[in-house]
Amino acid sequence: MVTSDTVFGVHGDALALRSQRLAMLASNIANASTPGYKARDLDFTKALDMAQGGTATDAATAANVGYRVPVQPTQDGNTVELSTEQTIFAENAVQYRTTLSFLNGRINTLMTALKGE
Repeated sequence: MVTSDTVFGVHGDALALRSQRLAMLASNIANASTPGYKARDLDFTKALDMAQGGTATDAATAANVGYRVPVQPTQDGNTVELSTEQTIFAENAVQYRTTLSFLNGRINTLMTALKGE
């Protein structure tokens, strides 16, 4: 029996987790000046391991979210360091696009096979 796991492998879960991490990092950036806001991040490797073990990606994300410890704490309790968040966001965005490219290649291969070309 063919399932999405056998067709897409790790890439389906990775794309979902990277998307959730992008949203989390974007929230950090958006709240860079919010007093008391605590920057959060996802331990992607642990979340992906859980997802590959059968845990739903939402549950894997929830279980592997942590707060970032700032290098320079602020007086208002905000832990967002904008340059750090922007760098991590950009790295994750590149990894997201790479994963999307792998999935696109897989889909194109399947479409070619189905068409019999």
